[in-house]
Amino acid sequence: MQNKQEISHQTTIKNKISCEGIGLHSGGLVNMTINPAPAGSGIIFKRLDIPADKSLIPARFDAVCETNLGTKIRNEHGVTVATIEHLMAAIWGVGIDNALIELDSSEVPIMDGSSEPFVFMLECAGITNLTAPRRTLRIIKPVEIREGNSFIRISPNKEGDTGLLLNIEIDFNHTIIGKQIATYDFRDVTFKQTISRARTFGFEHEVSALRSIGLALGGSLDNAIVVGKEKILNQEGLRYDNEFVRHKALDCVGDLFLAGMRIDGVVDCLRPGHAINNNLLRALFADDTAYLIENDGEIASTFQVPAVAQNIYA
Repeated sequence: MQNKQEISHQTTIKNKISCEGIGLHSGGLVNMTINPAPAGSGIIFKRLDIPADKSLIPARFDAVCETNLGTKIRNEHGVTVATIEHLMAAIWGVGIDNALIELDSSEVPIMDGSSEPFVFMLECAGITNLTAPRRTLRIIKPVEIREGNSFIRISPNKEGDTGLLLNIEIDFNHTIIGKQIATYDFRDVTFKQTISRARTFGFEHEVSALRSIGLALGGSLDNAIVVGKEKILNQEGLRYDNEFVRHKALDCVGDLFLAGMRIDGVVDCLRPGHAINNNLLRALFADDTAYLIENDGEIASTFQVPAVAQNIYA
């Protein structure tokens, strides 16, 4: 399975594939095409509505500029792409290392509010192996962040284990959600099987306020779970009894893939969110004694920002 670290070489998709959908916050129609990309390029977004010399935005933790109700990245020219986390999670989930994502707007389409449509797209496009070895981020020392009542820690795997283990707990002051706890060992189960179908969610009483400040303009019962005072407003109900914690895990996976490579370690989190997820990566890469970057098991180097994007796609 793609999630397990049995693949030693980098990958990309075999064929380009396109879709269209609504931006969750902008409310506008978005056309998106995912293209194959060469080894070492990573995941790069390209804004087709921006001049070519300013259009590229590498999907990296240090490009994150906003984390309010989604993860937004920005390049050195101030050009942004928002709500990238569900797509990033899907790319990680199917085992893709390199892709060029073209958009004609500033936001990734929300689709049904989960990663499942993107997983389907990528599987239809196919996966091809490249000759370059896959880079892995191996955690060798714990790093943790506490912000208010939220907590996240990344720590080394037990000896002999590889891959990502995610322990997550959420706790909402709402009778429908409450406290939910889950563990996802992606060394033994796949992203697709466990969390890819879990949808984003919001609360009915917050909708008017969000729209008044230009957020959630494209949100609907077709692309989000809406939690009312006493019931779920979506006619079909929940896909899982614990769909809320599954989606928060999906968000974590997408946010943490902004490390630019797969993580070999254990993540424990309580009430996670996009901000604390990103701050964990910033703290981790600020401490070069906390991790090793390996190429197919061989130590490569400490983190360096790739300089290939403009060279490859300019």
